[in-house]
Amino acid sequence: MSSTPRSTDTFDHVVIGSGSAGGVVAARLAEDPQVRVLLLEAGPDDEDEMIKMPVGFSTLFRTKWDWNYRTSGQKQLEGRRKTWPRMKALGGCSSMNAMIYIRGARADYDEWRDAYGAEGWGYDDVLPYFLRSEGNQRLDGPLHNTDGPLHVEDRRYTHPLSEAWVESAVASGLKRNDDFNGESQYGTGLYQVTCKDGRRWSVADAFIRPAMERSNFEVRTEAFVTRILLDGGRATGVVYTSRGEEHVVRVEGEVVLSGGAINSPQLLMLSGIGPGAHLREHGIDVLVDSPGVGQNLQDHPVGGPIYYTHKTTDLAGQLSLRNLLRWRATGRGPLASNVGESGAFLDSRDGLNDPDIQVFVAPTGFIDNGEHEPVRSAVTVAACLVRVESRGQIRLRSADPTWHPEIDPAYFDDQRDLDAIVAGAKTLSEISQQKPFGDFIRAPWMPETLDPDEAEFESALRRLAQTLYHPVGTCAMGTIEGSVVGPDLTVHGVEGLRVADASVMPRVPRGNTNAPTIMIGEKCADLIKESA
Repeated sequence: MSSTPRSTDTFDHVVIGSGSAGGVVAARLAEDPQVRVLLLEAGPDDEDEMIKMPVGFSTLFRTKWDWNYRTSGQKQLEGRRKTWPRMKALGGCSSMNAMIYIRGARADYDEWRDAYGAEGWGYDDVLPYFLRSEGNQRLDGPLHNTDGPLHVEDRRYTHPLSEAWVESAVASGLKRNDDFNGESQYGTGLYQVTCKDGRRWSVADAFIRPAMERSNFEVRTEAFVTRILLDGGRATGVVYTSRGEEHVVRVEGEVVLSGGAINSPQLLMLSGIGPGAHLREHGIDVLVDSPGVGQNLQDHPVGGPIYYTHKTTDLAGQLSLRNLLRWRATGRGPLASNVGESGAFLDSRDGLNDPDIQVFVAPTGFIDNGEHEPVRSAVTVAACLVRVESRGQIRLRSADPTWHPEIDPAYFDDQRDLDAIVAGAKTLSEISQQKPFGDFIRAPWMPETLDPDEAEFESALRRLAQTLYHPVGTCAMGTIEGSVVGPDLTVHGVEGLRVADASVMPRVPRGNTNAPTIMIGEKCADLIKESA
């Protein structure tokens, strides 16, 4: 799919990274036929059936499609290093996520504006950008849109266990919620997904491929950017390697960095933008001393009770020839599942104005990003902490761009995080034993009893907790001390360089981060057009 390189290597705009924000920025900028746009992606084209198959996303982990990141040893997780799957292909993580369409709470964006100085990023400011992208197949305005390029639909398959858990949650007192992006997140229900007719609908599908019909838009895959070129405080180009050769691209307009919460701060530091003392440790000339680069790392940790089941099926056992042919022909059946089919938003304690726990019910045993396949039928009821207090960091391990950086999410380093997720997991345990869901439980797996106390939950979570694939914050937006980019997403101290991805979120929103990252891409494109 990669276009043939032009004879000239000068563009108006170069976008680094084709993920949930970068693909959107590039496609929207290319809507102006007078503007030449180049999109660079380190990975290959997204040509694999397991990318399209919703249930197949975890089979891409630890393969050629994955950057294969691992965290540093986590003190609160018994010293374990955790795998951090991140997609390395066209569409970025929108080509490997669980496809759940969640925007976050109104309070999240108002906090970006009020607490961090991100003027123009309050909820009322960003809602139009969510709507611009959204093509919802069930829900309509004023909080939804039906004709945007990003297809959002009700899943075309739901496992009986997912439905049963929702019924048990309602029986336990949670209200039914058929729109987690409506007026309130609270309640329980089934998740909508970014799919089209039972197949993944990534940013590559929604934005990049349609844009490739334009003569002013070029995509180069397997193009690994190693440095952003600066001259007199302005970004003037990028250096990338492809198939063993180095290339230089000059930029007349702007460079947009959309590498994500790991790659974006790493590339800024490799280019001389970051904490001065740290860069000098690695022999990198300090062009802009920006202490916040790589700091403020946040992620949603997730973990919760896992049960052995009976009188039902396990999603992991459904990859049969019959189901494959059914999915290929109709987009239906178990292979159209996104694994995390149903869930809820709730409070871990009294006195909160917005939820701090999100729930994911997966009709299989899901441990360590699927590294441990269940040998018996199981179900996972996971509590995800969406109001995170712990702060980690990304730091260089080498000035060599091919070295992975040091990733320390600092899971549960703030005791409030551990207390909240333990309380959330305990609530889920109580709900799960209600009928009808409780009738499917054969025996506990983790924790090892059906009625564990807080100490047993804490012990289990120190073993089970993992990433929910939502790292943010390492190039934080705002005007307060430590901010890396301003409200216009321009890197402080540099002209012609913006960052547009989840790294600019000063605080992680309550919910899955794919939709908010797409929103950032939409708004960034407008900011660039307005400045031009």
